Amino acid sequence: MTERMVEVADGVRLCVDVSGAGEPLVLVHGAGCSLVAWPDGLVDLLGRRHRVLRYDARDQGRSTTWPVGEPGYGMSDVVADVLALLDDEGVPSAHVLGVSGGGMVGQLLALDHPARVATLTLVSSTPGSADLPGMSDDLRTFFDGGADEPDWADREAVVTYLTELERPFQRGGFDEALQRVIAVRTERRSNDLRAATTNPFLVDPGPPWRDRLSDLAAPTLVVHGADDPLFPLAHGEALAREIPDAELVVFPDAGHGVPPRRAWPELVARVERLTNQSR
Repeated sequence: MTERMVEVADGVRLCVDVSGAGEPLVLVHGAGCSLVAWPDGLVDLLGRRHRVLRYDARDQGRSTTWPVGEPGYGMSDVVADVLALLDDEGVPSAHVLGVSGGGMVGQLLALDHPARVATLTLVSSTPGSADLPGMSDDLRTFFDGGADEPDWADREAVVTYLTELERPFQRGGFDEALQRVIAVRTERRSNDLRAATTNPFLVDPGPPWRDRLSDLAAPTLVVHGADDPLFPLAHGEALAREIPDAELVVFPDAGHGVPPRRAWPELVARVERLTNQSR
């Protein structure tokens, strides 16, 4: 992995990793996830046909952080960060793959800056509407009960904590060995893990955009887990229905987040087909 720092705004620097070759593909992860939350195996598969850019968002990994509980930025800043990274790479437009909140960023990129988004892949995402089903009862119980924070100075306790945070989201797709590798790397390279696990969830998403989805022009693939406990399948179905000509792919026995390892070949094949069609 070759990482470098990019200044995207005054005093704000993001850590970026670029690998592979071909048409540029930007990976935008969800709240609380750094660039290492993209499994290397999946990135390698995508990198066979694409120049893959993954990055630490604000408050993640090696990027600029804010005081815990006080994120000094909003959704518009997060969207502008992706544009700044594309500018730094000298890329006029790119394919965008967003997971969860990263999918929301992708939608706004495609709506507000259509010339910069060649295709859009939305994984475990939502149009952000209150009329869609809420999170599952068991996930609500998990959130309400909370998870006791570890001793942040105890590396093993932190790794276990970060690993187990993913279990209720991924359900049948939970891969403990893979998540532990990600947790170890996350712990080792994060500037402030308390900020990383707090601040992104306090960011104001800004004005609703669902009523604008019919204007989204980028060829779009919607990928959703059949057992997503955070954004139930109806969220993916709404995206596919309301974005013109969008295709919906549903993975069985998959929850919320990056699809399970067994689904990577199909995910990559679908992304490649989408990006090929845009040429």
